[in-house]
Amino acid sequence: MATKRHMLKLLLLQIRNDEQVCNEELASFARFCDVNIEQIDVLNVFETPNFSEYVADEYDGLLVGGASDANVLMPEKYPFVMDCQLLLAHCAEQAKPVFASCFGFQLAVLALGGEIQHKENDYEMGTVPISLEYSVWQDSIFRDTPDNFYAVSVHKQYAARLPKSCISLAYTDQCIHAFKVEGKPFWGFQFHPEVDKKTLVERLTFYKNKYTENDNHLELVLATAEETPQSNALLGKFVQRILIDQEHLES
Repeated sequence: MATKRHMLKLLLLQIRNDEQVCNEELASFARFCDVNIEQIDVLNVFETPNFSEYVADEYDGLLVGGASDANVLMPEKYPFVMDCQLLLAHCAEQAKPVFASCFGFQLAVLALGGEIQHKENDYEMGTVPISLEYSVWQDSIFRDTPDNFYAVSVHKQYAARLPKSCISLAYTDQCIHAFKVEGKPFWGFQFHPEVDKKTLVERLTFYKNKYTENDNHLELVLATAEETPQSNALLGKFVQRILIDQEHLES
């Protein structure tokens, strides 16, 4: 039986340390999930670095955002990385619906036994065309997404190897960009389905000292940015098909 949209309760695992970006990320997730912002509770790991792996058990689904304020490969500096991985591994085991973006993607890859590496130069930044694997034809979220759609991608870490339990769904020349845990309602996206072109401009301007060489470099990246409607639609498909229609219970 389908769940009513207004009854959904979601948890956002947030890895942000600036109030402006925290608020923008929450609003973006709510917008593209097409739910009221009050339906999303936030667990910010900078405020609560230690938490139980069972923290998402009472929610309909877990959302995981990006992070420009942390490094998934430095758990000694960011101790919440380990609790995040335990949470994601537990969600996969319990078939809790998960939609993990960017830093969340990297956390999930590590949590499930894959490999993340660092790329200091020539990394993806801006909007990039995403290629689809053949496997997407039977995927609940990607099945009607066109090949070579544009998505926001800004990241220095990337998946060098997916966990054995995961199916690759999308990629670019540089790296794997999306996966699903086989037989589970668990998706990871290296790109940002929750970020559109307008938000990219705001966020990359905010983090320009971290990702761009100078103002001219920033202007070049933003001037070549594309709109990303197909990427942004993935969150709505997750909510409608997985949380409301519960397609994963039929497969």
